[in-house]
Amino acid sequence: MAKTINVGVVGLGYWGPNLMRALSQLPCVRLAYGCDLEEARRSKQARLYPETRFTDDFEELLSDDELDAVVVASPVPSHAALARQALLVGKDVFVEKPLALSPPDAEQLVNLAAERDRILMVGHLLKYHPAVSRLKKIISSGELGEIFYLYAHRLNLGIVRQDENALWSLGPHDLSVAIYLMDQEPVEAMATGYSYLRSGVEDVVFATLRFGDGKVAHFHMSWLDPRKERKITVVGSEKMAVFDDVSPDEKLKLYDKGIQKPEIYESYGEYLSLRFGDVVAPHLPNDEPLKLECEHFVECLAERKRPMSDGHDGLRVVRALDALQRSLDNGGQSVSLGEISHV
Repeated sequence: MAKTINVGVVGLGYWGPNLMRALSQLPCVRLAYGCDLEEARRSKQARLYPETRFTDDFEELLSDDELDAVVVASPVPSHAALARQALLVGKDVFVEKPLALSPPDAEQLVNLAAERDRILMVGHLLKYHPAVSRLKKIISSGELGEIFYLYAHRLNLGIVRQDENALWSLGPHDLSVAIYLMDQEPVEAMATGYSYLRSGVEDVVFATLRFGDGKVAHFHMSWLDPRKERKITVVGSEKMAVFDDVSPDEKLKLYDKGIQKPEIYESYGEYLSLRFGDVVAPHLPNDEPLKLECEHFVECLAERKRPMSDGHDGLRVVRALDALQRSLDNGGQSVSLGEISHV
């Protein structure tokens, strides 16, 4: 019989309840704690999980020797501090994205997890999406040919944040996927943004990452847009692919389209020719990404193996976010990620 894993969830606001639901469905998990400063949030979840202890005191979780892991879903500014406390007392830790608000804080968590031999996983949810997993395999197989660039749109009308801009609120999703698909860390970052609803908090951000081999990834992030769009397009030399998370049934499409360069040509008109082929929507399993993510976390705890979205992955995303923020603060000037130390 598999060992029961005792888990405590910290932060019962927007995403914490979703994590509690997904974890509660796993047979080897016991939801031991739910922790939040607001009594109304605790009471709401207590009605759903009567066997779980709910508290406003994080120290209760840290001092419980039977608690195996802490899931941090609290407000972003508290991620690093809470994760650090949990690692220091020997708990495995899952942290919602982003891992921290600065590269040094993220790097400290990575090093601390290694020193204490603890699992550190970051909630880069889209890496567990069946469509993204399939797209990664397609790219790795060479079916798209040489990857030229990718671009991502994450747009909606609301939710308007007061304490973080569109880059930090929306960016981690697509930055984590871009780094995953490109299979490398960016070397240069540029970003511009605009504040329309509240001074100093950018509602819309346009960002670009350049990678060492010349590939680029461009991002449009906004909560002030008439459409809801969650889309990533990858352009290759042979084919192109679109991941559309808003689509109800065709979340991934492959386009057999491109531009051909004949080896021998007599005129400029013959040099380049357009190719239009079939559009294919691969069959994908209808698995919930959050459930897959939580299953992976529990599997890593049980088998003591490195998560796919481990602390190093979280650090890479925080580095990119930090570089883009510095570019944003300096009017879109290019920022080299070489300025940031590497683990």
